[in-house]
Amino acid sequence: MGVFSMTGFARAEGEADGVSWIWELKSVNSRSLDLRLRLPPGFDPLEARLRASLARSVRRGNIAATLAVTRLVPPAIRINREMLAQIVTLLGELAGDIEAAPPRLDGLIGLRGVIETVDDEPAGIIEARHAAIAQGWSVALDRLVTARSEEGARLAAMLAAQKGELTALVEAAAGCAAAQPAAIRARLETLLGELSGLAPAMPQERVAQELTMLVTRADVREELDRLRAHIAQAGDLLERGEAIGRQLDFLCQELNREANTLCSKSADIELTRIGLSLKAAIEQFREQVQNLE
Repeated sequence: MGVFSMTGFARAEGEADGVSWIWELKSVNSRSLDLRLRLPPGFDPLEARLRASLARSVRRGNIAATLAVTRLVPPAIRINREMLAQIVTLLGELAGDIEAAPPRLDGLIGLRGVIETVDDEPAGIIEARHAAIAQGWSVALDRLVTARSEEGARLAAMLAAQKGELTALVEAAAGCAAAQPAAIRARLETLLGELSGLAPAMPQERVAQELTMLVTRADVREELDRLRAHIAQAGDLLERGEAIGRQLDFLCQELNREANTLCSKSADIELTRIGLSLKAAIEQFREQVQNLE
């Protein structure tokens, strides 16, 4: 399987059993799978089915899903005669206390509750409508997965190029690290030469001991080996695909830790420069990894 992004958008629409509907799904980054579902009144029974199908198709991401439903045929209406009679009776009782013009019919039926919507559709029609809208959800969800897959392919290509840059920087650091012992010896000898007039000459045996200790402290071979191993593992994950975002994010933390140690051990300006470039490249790599499922 390929690499999936957590960002994407999809839309699906249709008509069924007297209504038209539109699904809109938008996905952004998240540490886990989170669905924010907005359904019109009367469609809440669909929620459990929708969440279950999403969990089968998507592992991570913040999904905002909106369903808009429009009736193609206006619903029937009726007058609540009992409420209207109560209002007329109350107006008659108040007629002697309040001087006002008699109420008009349009004013009476405009009162809340006087006109009611008749919504007594058969259960079969409602179930068929829900089934059609749930099928539309499946279409929209498939399109969202496709969009996330296409964006994931672009991210994978970008990450592969950045991985090559990381490898090149590590090998450049290895070249500089190989020259560190000679550079350290030269600086130590220069320092000893400057101090020769102020203190007795240091025995060669002591110089060798100091040099060995400095070189040991500046040895970055283990850090370079770990950097190579982490980069190789990142490449393996990109080739494997599926939900690798968390694992790659962890590797980025390890890469950054080794790069920090490399810079702290550096006794060479060029190696420090490469180490800083390596840290910047790792951060760019991590920024893209944050978008992966």
